[in-house]
Amino acid sequence: MYKILRKENLNPTVTLMEIDAPLIARKAEPGQFIILRVNEDGERIPLTIADFDREKGTVTIIFQIVGATTELLNAKNQGEYIEDFVGPLGKESELEGLKKVCVVGGGVGNAIAYPVAKKLHNLDAEVTVIAGFKNKDLVILEDQYEAITDHFVKMSDEGNWGEKGLVTDALRKLLEAGEQFDEVIAIGPVIMMKFVCALTKQFGVKTVISMNPIMVDGTGMCGACRLTVGGETKFACVDGPDFDGHQVDFDEAMSRLTMYRDFERQAHDHVCNLLKMEVK
Repeated sequence: MYKILRKENLNPTVTLMEIDAPLIARKAEPGQFIILRVNEDGERIPLTIADFDREKGTVTIIFQIVGATTELLNAKNQGEYIEDFVGPLGKESELEGLKKVCVVGGGVGNAIAYPVAKKLHNLDAEVTVIAGFKNKDLVILEDQYEAITDHFVKMSDEGNWGEKGLVTDALRKLLEAGEQFDEVIAIGPVIMMKFVCALTKQFGVKTVISMNPIMVDGTGMCGACRLTVGGETKFACVDGPDFDGHQVDFDEAMSRLTMYRDFERQAHDHVCNLLKMEVK
C-alpha cells in the first residue's frame, strides 16, 4: 500500500498526487513511468513520473481524469492509500551532452515534459519550452516552468494565455528565425507530436517524442503497447517510451489508441445492479 501524501487539483480535469514511494524515488529518472492499481480489483494503468524527491522518498504523478480508473484514483484523498505502485519502468530520457534544447508540451503532456526540462536545466543546457493549452483555465505548472527555462513560450488555442495559436506555430517561428537546437523533445497528444515531427523534419532537427500507448504488464510480455518505429516493431514499455519521432508510424499508433474506446466507455458508464436496488 502506498500513501498519498499530497493531493492538488491543478485544473478541473487534472490532478497531482505526491506518493510515498522511497524505493522508486531512489532510482527514478525523467522519462520513466510507473504502473499503479487503485485497489485490489482495479486495472493496471501507466502514468509517467512527473517529479521525484530522493531525500523525501516521494514520487509525483499528474493525471487527467478521462476514464473509470482515473475517476477512481481521483476519488482518493490525502492520507489514503493506493494498492500498487510499481516502477520505475521504461528507459530514462537521454539528455546528457545536450546544450540547447526545445521542449514542446501539449496539454497534460506538459506534466511529462516538466521533469525532462528540469533535468536539462540542472545539466546547464539552454532550455526553451513551448507549452500549449486550449485556454488559460487548463494551464498547469506555469510557475515551475518559469523557474527552470531560459525561454518560455506560452500558446493557447483561444488566445487568453500567451499567444493565440498552436505549439507548431511557435516552433516554426523559432526555426525560421534561425534557432539551432541540438534536439527538439515533443510530449503531448499523438496528433500534436506527429505535426511537430513533420515540421522539424523539414528543418533537419533531431526530434524525440514520448509514446504512452495502452499498456498492461509494462515488461514487454503482453505486446499491447507495440508500435512501429523505422519499420520495426517496438514496445513502448521496454524500448521506450522515448523514440525518434521521425521514425514513428503515427497513423498506426493513433489507430491503436482508439481500439478500446468502446470498452472504456462501458467501464465508465457501468453502474452495479446492486446500487440500482431500492432499500426497503
